[in-house]
Amino acid sequence: MGLTKTEIFTDQQNRIADLAKAFAHPARVAILQMLIEKKACVCGDLVGELHLAQATVSQHLKELKRIGIIQGDINPPRVCYCINPPVWEEAKQTFGALLDAMVEVPCC
Repeated sequence: MGLTKTEIFTDQQNRIADLAKAFAHPARVAILQMLIEKKACVCGDLVGELHLAQATVSQHLKELKRIGIIQGDINPPRVCYCINPPVWEEAKQTFGALLDAMVEVPCC
């Protein structure tokens, strides 16, 4: 497996890319939207509502949790997920700052 060369970028650039991964797949966007809409922890409803295989949903949840944008409460046999407010706010601030940095200038 080749190197990803993430070490040549700043911590901030790597974090922006990591946060962007949360929104880089429609299934993850759907999961985030469901969690926001429910305004509560969601336990086990995701597979039925997304119409995706359990393994697929689990992989997307794993990635969202790795990034930190969701958090899970493990209470066997159930795992409940919800938005992690501090990381959600970080994403809002990060993307807002990045998008606001653009100043209109004539372009080719």
